[in-house]
Amino acid sequence: MYIRYSNYHTVMDVKIEASWKEVLQQEFTKPYFLQLVLHLKTERETGTIIYPPGSLIFNAFNKTPFDKIKVVILGQDPYHGPKQAMGLSFSVPDGITPPPSLVNIYKELNNDIGMPVSSTGNLTKWAEQGVLLLNAVLTVRANEPASHSKIGWMDFTNAVIKKISEEKKGVVFLLWGRFAQDKQVLIDETKHYVLKAAHPSPFSAYNGFFGCKHFSRTNELLINQGLDPVDWSL
Repeated sequence: MYIRYSNYHTVMDVKIEASWKEVLQQEFTKPYFLQLVLHLKTERETGTIIYPPGSLIFNAFNKTPFDKIKVVILGQDPYHGPKQAMGLSFSVPDGITPPPSLVNIYKELNNDIGMPVSSTGNLTKWAEQGVLLLNAVLTVRANEPASHSKIGWMDFTNAVIKKISEEKKGVVFLLWGRFAQDKQVLIDETKHYVLKAAHPSPFSAYNGFFGCKHFSRTNELLINQGLDPVDWSL
């Protein structure tokens, strides 16, 4: 995304998939979003390393158009190590070792549906099937977890969740851990499905993530609506 200046006004062109651009157009004109972009621009100009790269900040939206959403998996903020963040919650690019939380997700997939534990951490295949892999915060400074949690991203992604809740129906929201579950108030549960469990982190996975069977339960809910189930294999 970038900001283009003139003598009279500021023009912002957010490079995001067309259906999302239409749905979120009002957010892009709000003062908080302008301040958010200025914050990122200022940090980059001072040499701060920010993840993911600019072209991948809206990767979750670009891989999962608004009209294709069937499932939402909510993460917290991007990985803060080199080459890890790719704009999809819990996902890392091919060639990067899957982080511990993702390893535990794979373990639950194996226990739940018998999926072999994958060596790749790239979840793009899920995103392309309608699984919105949304982090609540879309950027982070290198080696500083949660460093961008208070610059405006929460306002933006809360608006995203509200839009999904208001304008769609039958979406399955997977809320893992207290942080994600705090977003439950944004979801109209008379129209959508909410599945909750502990976070897949090694610190909490044994407190209710393992055994939650969210992957098979998600597919049952989709099939009951006449929708194609997600192929969770990678």
